[in-house]
Amino acid sequence: MAGLYIHIPFCRRKCHYCNFYSLASVKYFDKFVDALQKEIKQRAHELDEPLQSIYFGGGTPSMLEERHLSRIMHTIFSHFTILQDAEITFEVNPEDITEAGLQSFHNHHINRLSLGIQSFYDRELQYLNRIHSAQTAISAVELAQKKGFHNISIDLIYGLPNATAKSWENNLEQVFKLNVPHLSCYALTVEPQTALARFIEKGQLENVSDEAFEKQFEILIKKTEKLGYQQYEISNFCRDNFYAVHNTNYWFGKKYLGLGPSAHSFDGTTRQWNVAHLKKYVDSVNNGQVSAESETLTLIDHYNEFVMMRLRTQWGVDSSLISKRFGQKMGAHFTSIASKYLKSGHLKKSGTIIRLSEKGKFISDGIIADLFFTEEQD
Repeated sequence: MAGLYIHIPFCRRKCHYCNFYSLASVKYFDKFVDALQKEIKQRAHELDEPLQSIYFGGGTPSMLEERHLSRIMHTIFSHFTILQDAEITFEVNPEDITEAGLQSFHNHHINRLSLGIQSFYDRELQYLNRIHSAQTAISAVELAQKKGFHNISIDLIYGLPNATAKSWENNLEQVFKLNVPHLSCYALTVEPQTALARFIEKGQLENVSDEAFEKQFEILIKKTEKLGYQQYEISNFCRDNFYAVHNTNYWFGKKYLGLGPSAHSFDGTTRQWNVAHLKKYVDSVNNGQVSAESETLTLIDHYNEFVMMRLRTQWGVDSSLISKRFGQKMGAHFTSIASKYLKSGHLKKSGTIIRLSEKGKFISDGIIADLFFTEEQD
């Protein structure tokens, strides 16, 4: 089973922290949709498996008009085999939620909404340069539920300088009160060349704090467990098995096709990424082939991705597969490094499955980096 990712590169305005490719403009909107339809037709043959998931990300997919969405979905359904129970996710900003829009989602087979809320506090939203208010976010979720959407995910950001331990805890409580089954929580990262980086450098905004990250991550783990959410991946939590099918397939190394400017694809061996420039994307598609770069993964790349993706999840790494898939040298390396963290209690073992322990989750990046195999070790 495979996945399809569609990148919609438009925003009403750029959030201070965002480094995803998007434009705070609607110039080329119609030309983009035309080009996207052409790319679907040009590249559909690259997936020889039925689609288990479709994901609209961005940018702000909810800026698509009904006529745009209708054309895109018609082209997708005309060129791919889609499983009857496929998960079709649409990223939506709270300010875009309307009764008419929700009905349009139903009409076009969209069955999962991912809401970019980030916080239920206005002062925190202002720091991030979000358009919506806390009340708008709450009303958006309630309206979506009223109109029959129950597979809903909310994005929240922790580690904000103007957030407190109490406000972060209250954010999580609000998700529970809204009875939302899936939650994605990300640490605020100051990415180079973003507005946030520039404002912090000029002293116009307060910088992030490692102490705040650690404290709020600790609250996140404890509070979500208490509220009945399962941490099935470092940043993702769900109730009643409402796993994100599309993202879970990423972590398990399944094939996916990415369409639109900057979108990534993976066919099991090669990774490809489209040009991150709207006009160049449109022009190249119109000339018959999207402008893109690619790389073929080596055995070491496959090993490193396997370890990184699996160890971040509740399913962990099956240590018995390492030597079989990647050879004795990488198998011995994994066993040697993992034993150190098993002794320190940062990893735990059940049969052949190795997972992060609770305290291991706090230093997961360091553990994963340590388990990586390099060409120098070969």
